[in-house]
Amino acid sequence: MAKPIEIAQVTYGVPDLDVMEAFMTDFGLARVAKEENILYMRGSGQQHHIHVARKEEKQRFIGASIEVESKNDLIELSKLEGSSEVQLSSEPGDGYEVVMHMPDGFEIKAIWGRKKHEDVTERQAFKFNHAHAKPRVNAPIRIKQNICQAIKLGHFVLHVSNHDESVKWLQERFDLLPSDYFAPPGEAGPIVGTFLRFNHGDKKVDHHAILILQSDWVGVHHCSFEVIDLDAVMSAHDYLVSKGYQLDCGVGRHMLGSQIFDYWKDPFGFRVEHYTDGDMLDEHAEPTIFNGTAIETTQWGMAPTLEFFQ
Repeated sequence: MAKPIEIAQVTYGVPDLDVMEAFMTDFGLARVAKEENILYMRGSGQQHHIHVARKEEKQRFIGASIEVESKNDLIELSKLEGSSEVQLSSEPGDGYEVVMHMPDGFEIKAIWGRKKHEDVTERQAFKFNHAHAKPRVNAPIRIKQNICQAIKLGHFVLHVSNHDESVKWLQERFDLLPSDYFAPPGEAGPIVGTFLRFNHGDKKVDHHAILILQSDWVGVHHCSFEVIDLDAVMSAHDYLVSKGYQLDCGVGRHMLGSQIFDYWKDPFGFRVEHYTDGDMLDEHAEPTIFNGTAIETTQWGMAPTLEFFQ
């Protein structure tokens, strides 16, 4: 199976690229390239682009791209049923790709060899003075509400028609480990949600790169972008409020993954998230089963509405 390195991008179909660009710019991304029918946006990190919008009459989530470790990974993936041959990338940044489709039709691209950006520009994280360690000395924090830079695409979450089939499909192709599970409230099973992380052995990785949820409908729940620290989350929150965008849920801290989150709706109704301070795991972390209510998925902060999980 292929060794995943990073969630490289998510791709959407929307009817108006200018509207999407304006929102994603305010959300902390920057344009890399724009053609008549497609828009590529980057974060402040090295990945060439992390959010793609194709001009289509009907808005939809198209899929995601996963960067893999080597060209040999692409060759192995190309041998699996339903995979394309290894081919030159059709997107800016060059490189190679293999195109696949999950059981519900989501397009998953494995990519390798795409060019990286060297002009990483995000500010340094502010040091935090807690009760037992105060590393910030003679360095007051002075920050205003403003756009915060989205550094990278951290994860995406899918609603699927068959949870077990979708998880199996992903794990047959990519080296992924379960981090935590969802079960119905008050019950030990069946498993209706699985957080999947990259398996990098003893090296630490984000709590999850993908979350798969059993659902009555098929589509994307959200995509999520990491920002530098809590002050970035909060100053961006106030900025997005001032711009009149639709707040979905936030600010708060998740139970599973521990991320400090802030969810918004883009102009086409797709949910997007800023997050910081998520859990880091290695191969030794054991998954747990969470069977609490929707409200219990938030430790503190704004509680999600019922609609948030539908």
